[in-house]
Amino acid sequence: MPIKSKIRTIPDYPKKGIMFRDITTLIKDPVGFRLVIDNMSQRYIKGDVKFDIIVGIESRGFIIGGALAYALGKGFIPIRKKGKLPGKTIKHEYKLEYGTDTIEIHKDALKKGAKVLLVDDLLATGGTALASAALIEKLGGVVIEMAFIVDLPDVGGAKKLKSKGYKIFALTEFEGD
Repeated sequence: MPIKSKIRTIPDYPKKGIMFRDITTLIKDPVGFRLVIDNMSQRYIKGDVKFDIIVGIESRGFIIGGALAYALGKGFIPIRKKGKLPGKTIKHEYKLEYGTDTIEIHKDALKKGAKVLLVDDLLATGGTALASAALIEKLGGVVIEMAFIVDLPDVGGAKKLKSKGYKIFALTEFEGD
């Protein structure tokens, strides 16, 4: 698939043994970026997945989610790292491999019952996606689907998210390579 071929792999980043999948090479390429947005747009124009708004996870989820929201005529809401949003927020702290992190969303970002498409660039362990879903649900939103460019099935995030009842979509995956 052309999308996968445009993603750069950086060995041993951020630590030894990790094969980092860098989408910046994909989105700097006008054909690659268009393929991502066109393929995702077609899924949601033609498909059974109906939603009200797109929520993107900082930071690469902003790039994909913002472009997708524009293409589909939907609004866009950011989930950011702690202290980056100017209004009143709610936060969710979650565990990382080494420590914790906190993400936030504006308290008034979603209407109760809003159907949300959650977007990010890559699905690895699923921790950030689960934390983001928790924020959406605290506001009364419903995560209809989570969409990613890349899934790393060997890391287990998709399996974890599916076991919690979430629908997952990824354009491509890097399995065992």
